[in-house]
Amino acid sequence: MAEKKFELYEYKPSKVAALIFVGLFLITTFIHVFQAYKKKALFLTPLIIGGFFEWIGYISRTVSSNNPTSLGLYIMQTLLLLLAPALFAASVYMVLGRLITFTRAESLSPIRTNWLTKIFVFGDVLSFLIQSGGGSLMSKASSQNLGKTIVIIGLVLQILFFGVFMVTSAIFHQRLAVNPTVVSRTAPWQKYMFALYAVSGLILVRSIFRIAEFAGGRGGALMKSEVYLYIFDAVLMLLVMVILNLIHPGDIIGRNKDVADSMQLSDSSADLGSAPDAGQRRWK
Repeated sequence: MAEKKFELYEYKPSKVAALIFVGLFLITTFIHVFQAYKKKALFLTPLIIGGFFEWIGYISRTVSSNNPTSLGLYIMQTLLLLLAPALFAASVYMVLGRLITFTRAESLSPIRTNWLTKIFVFGDVLSFLIQSGGGSLMSKASSQNLGKTIVIIGLVLQILFFGVFMVTSAIFHQRLAVNPTVVSRTAPWQKYMFALYAVSGLILVRSIFRIAEFAGGRGGALMKSEVYLYIFDAVLMLLVMVILNLIHPGDIIGRNKDVADSMQLSDSSADLGSAPDAGQRRWK
């Protein structure tokens, strides 16, 4: 009896759905490119790269719908769509660090500002690398279970760092609300904190979905139907990018040269001297 051929997909990928998200991610990504240039918000570069991962990933799914046995297309779309949220997370971490510095509230942060971004980005990069390795192994029947386990480890690591990040953000938010600085009294910093909570929550839900998907395996309901991928990954990650289009961090921390200069992770108080006045002038 002939051995059953290994199938890459448990369903036939939808060309229409993939094309819709190619278009949507293209629009939001290139709006982000324009906004980052205009507002001098280069700290959002990982987010923009993640946006490219998304629309290129869905282009790969579009082509793969016509050629579902192509291993190269399968690996490309799997890795790009799996890894994009880790890049979104890197920018989210950077935004919090810059908001803390902008409001001149370093003393209120539970983690020292010059370590905060480094710690969370390190965890994000580690998660990214682990997921990359696991995703590449999942394309082969012989190593699929190992790859699935490695991806789950990477996703759990991502969730752990995100959990600590959200607690850190909430503690800082509460402290600054109770003990406002000169800058925070006039700048709309809380709007950006709530935007960070929203996008962090979306990435967190997506990561939990991916863990459940991989843990259920190829026979599980989440891998047998493509609709779950679009509801709990594509839609949520699109919302992440759109929220940051609408509440763009560059509006508050992108153009201020004093703030940009202070992002060199220096403890020198001379670099911080004129920033409160600059913040007052801007937000009056």
